[in-house]
Formats: sequence, structure tokens, C-alpha cells
Amino acid sequence: METDRSRRPASAPAGEADACDANEGRELCPVLAAVGVIGTEWRLAIVHRLLEGPQRFSEILKSNHRLNAKTLSATLKFLEGQGVVQRTVVSTRPFSVVYSLTEMGLGLAPAARELRAWGERWLLPHHPRSNRAANLPARRPTIEGELPRIVLAESEGHRGR
Repeated sequence: METDRSRRPASAPAGEADACDANEGRELCPVLAAVGVIGTEWRLAIVHRLLEGPQRFSEILKSNHRLNAKTLSATLKFLEGQGVVQRTVVSTRPFSVVYSLTEMGLGLAPAARELRAWGERWLLPHHPRSNRAANLPARRPTIEGELPRIVLAESEGHRGR
């Protein structure tokens, strides 16, 4: 019978493979653990937004029209519980709450920036609503160097119809 170890690629270093083997009771793979913290669309988007600096709830909410207050509140609570986001109550009249990244959250900056660069390079050019797609002509030639189509004028017999 085949075991998990026999299915592993031979090229993976033994230490790396063992670090990601959850079946044997070892710690979770660091990648899986990280994805568990930032693994949803909004978590990393909020972290990326907070890289600009501390922000109030309403500022974060207005940063994306698809984000709603319930989702934002739950996501901020989760990130705060994980130690990524810090919630600070400012004692002014009326009081306000400011969210900022902790040291752990700031450690996500390189990953967040790299994911953004990757998305801009690989996803935006192909996304139908992107700015780049809006600037393209209505019909791109299917073959590079294809000649434009010529529309012949209608004959006089067809005009009257």
C-alpha cells in the first residue's frame, strides 16, 4: 500500500516536506498557517489598505464599494484576534476608533505588495473591467497583422428595402 511519504516528489528536501506534513502531528506548514490568517479576499485587502497608515472604520469601508460594514467588522475582529491589526479608541468627543497594523501586520507588507504586483501583471490585463481593457479597441485582430475588414457599400437594389 502506498503511503504519503512514497507519494512525495523526490526533489523536495526532507526538512521542507516534514514541515508541511500535518498527518504526523507536526506543526502546520508555514504557508498553510499564513493562508489561514490572510486567506480570504478581504483580509489581505484590509491589510493592504492599512499599510497606508492608521484609518478609521469608515475610511476603510469607503475604500472599496463592494465591502460592507458587516464583513469589514467581522474581518477586523478576526485580524485583531490574530494579532495582525490593532484597534485603538481615541478619547475625543465623540470618540473614534482607529485601526492600524501591528508589527506582525507590518511584516505582511512585502507579501501584500508582491501579490498586488502579480495581480497587476497577470490579472488586470485579462480582466474585462480593467482600465487597460477599456483602452483597447472594440475588436482586436485574432491574428497578428490581420488586415482590417472592408465593408462594401450596399448596391442600389438593396438600399430601398
